Amino acid sequence: MTFSYTQIAQYLRCPRSYRYRYLDGWKEKDSRPALLFGRCFEQALGAYFRREDSAAALFTDWAKYQHAGLEYSHGDSWEHMFRQGVQLLERLAQDDRIEIRQPGRNMQIKLVRSLPNGNDFVSYLDAIGELDGNRCILEWKTTTTRYPEEPDGLLALDPQLICYSWISGISEVALVAFVRKRFCEIQYLKTTITEFDRRAWGEGGADLHWYCTGDPAVHIGSKQVWESLSAELTELLGDKAYAELAAMCKRRKKLGLIAVHPATRAAEHRR
Repeated sequence: MTFSYTQIAQYLRCPRSYRYRYLDGWKEKDSRPALLFGRCFEQALGAYFRREDSAAALFTDWAKYQHAGLEYSHGDSWEHMFRQGVQLLERLAQDDRIEIRQPGRNMQIKLVRSLPNGNDFVSYLDAIGELDGNRCILEWKTTTTRYPEEPDGLLALDPQLICYSWISGISEVALVAFVRKRFCEIQYLKTTITEFDRRAWGEGGADLHWYCTGDPAVHIGSKQVWESLSAELTELLGDKAYAELAAMCKRRKKLGLIAVHPATRAAEHRR
């Protein structure tokens, strides 16, 4: 079976919707202007990095929906969204912060990684390139509101970017948000996705006995932590909170592992 972030996210959001789409083969008709415009804008970005006329590419693709009877909101219209797209492309050129070499190879990249039991995980990356001279994964987003920039480290928790980083082996990721509003702007949000280990706790704690998830010595238990330390967690959280935690962990346990932790493999080899 082949898994993807979109597939898993849809199942967690609505199992019935997942069944209709992925098991029964139903396809929802795409009629939302923002979604359709986002797809057209991605094609225009491809043209931009191929050094083609990106505004013309946007017009060609977006023109397919000019008389499609789409229902616009928030004062949008076909022409207004097109003008915003052109402004964003011009702003991208003015900023000149992104470079993608060989865009034919490094845009719209399909990556597949093998999982246990004959399964696969697939991801489609928007691009791999350089932002401000640093190589990273590039994820495009078109939106009408700015993405939050605080608290610090928030972007590193994005599950989609975590999947992309894991499957590509690239820890540096960037979300480039093309914000359609009265004065269009582009947000360049960068982060580094790594395993949360002792270093993430900051200074101090030298006198404590630290065991972090990257240490094979803590991957030898026959039970998961929420089970083996149930008494301690109940004392810390209370009965009601622990019961909720246990229920969530049980549901997650039934889904199985997407991948075995490297420290677990190392611990197995030591036995």
